[in-house]
Amino acid sequence: MRDRIANGGERRIPQGTLDMMSDTWELTPNCLNPMLSDKLPKSEPEVAMKTATDGLWIPGPNNDEYPATKHKGANKVPFIIGVAGGTASGKTTVCDMIIQQLHDHRVVLVNQDSFYRGLTAEEKAKVGEYNFDHPDAFDTEQLLECLENLKANLPINIPEYDFKRHQRCTDKFRKVNASDVIIVEGILIFHDARVREYMNMKIFVDTDADVRLARRIRRDTLERGRDVNGVIEQYGKFVKPAFDDFVLPTKKYADVILPRGGDNHVAIDLIVQHIRTKLGQHDLRKIYPNVFVIQSTFQVRGMHTLIRDQETQKHDFVFYADRLIRLVVEHGLGHLPFTEKQVITPTGSIYVGVDFCKQLCGVSIIRSGESMENALRACCKGIKIGKILIHREGDNGQQLIYEKLPRDIADRHVLLMDPILGTGNSAIQAILLLLQKGVPESHIIFLNLISAPEGIHAVCKKFPLLKIVTTEIDAGLNDEFRVVPGMGEFGDRYFGTDDDGPERMYRVPIETKPSQAQCTPLKSLSNGKC
Repeated sequence: MRDRIANGGERRIPQGTLDMMSDTWELTPNCLNPMLSDKLPKSEPEVAMKTATDGLWIPGPNNDEYPATKHKGANKVPFIIGVAGGTASGKTTVCDMIIQQLHDHRVVLVNQDSFYRGLTAEEKAKVGEYNFDHPDAFDTEQLLECLENLKANLPINIPEYDFKRHQRCTDKFRKVNASDVIIVEGILIFHDARVREYMNMKIFVDTDADVRLARRIRRDTLERGRDVNGVIEQYGKFVKPAFDDFVLPTKKYADVILPRGGDNHVAIDLIVQHIRTKLGQHDLRKIYPNVFVIQSTFQVRGMHTLIRDQETQKHDFVFYADRLIRLVVEHGLGHLPFTEKQVITPTGSIYVGVDFCKQLCGVSIIRSGESMENALRACCKGIKIGKILIHREGDNGQQLIYEKLPRDIADRHVLLMDPILGTGNSAIQAILLLLQKGVPESHIIFLNLISAPEGIHAVCKKFPLLKIVTTEIDAGLNDEFRVVPGMGEFGDRYFGTDDDGPERMYRVPIETKPSQAQCTPLKSLSNGKC
């Protein structure tokens, strides 16, 4: 069973500094920001104590991915890789090399050969006429069922196929548990569109036909008990035509074409590097490349801890929310197009830099989105900002209530702002309005602080060219369609309109004494005296 896992150990969290609006210190376990140190809860470092039978990832000493927020009940979606190619092209060798380099993650290999259909008595009688390289030779439905269960983090039993009897072993199965990476390999693994839909990465191993024939002869004679003449006859009669008709056409579906198979060490190293990058991202980043989550550090998590705490006072909530908003805005501006520009420095030297995008505007979704306007103005001097008001439950079937946008918005890149992405309904209405105004979909960058997976799915499926920039992706929505764990009603907490919040309106008794005329118009809220 090719199921690799690293030894357990403490999880390493990258350390770093952030450019904030105010001066801060580097936030590391030994050097805390003085503004956060008295507010953050103290906890002991976590040590992973999982076992291999748990079917879970065990953090190893070589993990450098950012500390992702975990929530109870949230499952980690595995990264599924498809490896296709002609017979004896070196697919298994490539898979073994990838598994070996991903030694600090749980990786399982699923062979399409395990899903051959058992031959009937009539087919066995004419086994020499049976084409094992035809798509109908495989039980694709069972393969799809196995992939669905693995994607849902459920253990499966993979059948074992006896190539000498051309039957499945009824008493033998290979149990596969949930894993970080699932590699599916086979000659026709890209043939069925339903199977391709499960794959996050598709690799086609391209090897010379003469090399593949020599390897096939050696493999079938030594491992499968066949004679040389039979192998050559089968290759010319079925294997070669099937490759031309069914395997080679699937090459166009590959994300990576790998020449020379396992001998191409440079390409395999690049593939492994890409996989590691994907494993370090949130699960939705593997599905939607247009979703960008800013790197999580102790600073970012500390600020999230404060603004998510229901006991946090309004002035603290606004202060740390503004810092996070500034980070999101700066990150969003980094996705705008730029042009190269050369300048002369005071030393008389030439510096080759970039020129900022000039055609830019912001659009806030009233009213929570207005909290992000100051950060945008601080970053972009004199920027135009439009506004959109959308009623959540609709107004006689019309959700859009108010809009005021720059007249030339169609010629600009748009930063759409709303701190919370929940169901995605308001965002979709706002984006549709921008598209109606002539803004290209690829010119819209949606900025928010936290996002629910449901909202990301809704927005990204409808607008695949739009970019989403956020600080954290939460667990999901509750029965009331609120983001959980979330941070409550952002607008009420930011603007101080929450009736249950710490900010209260005080009633001042009206004085009727004659001396009232000599009092100043303003009263002290503390004692009611003049």
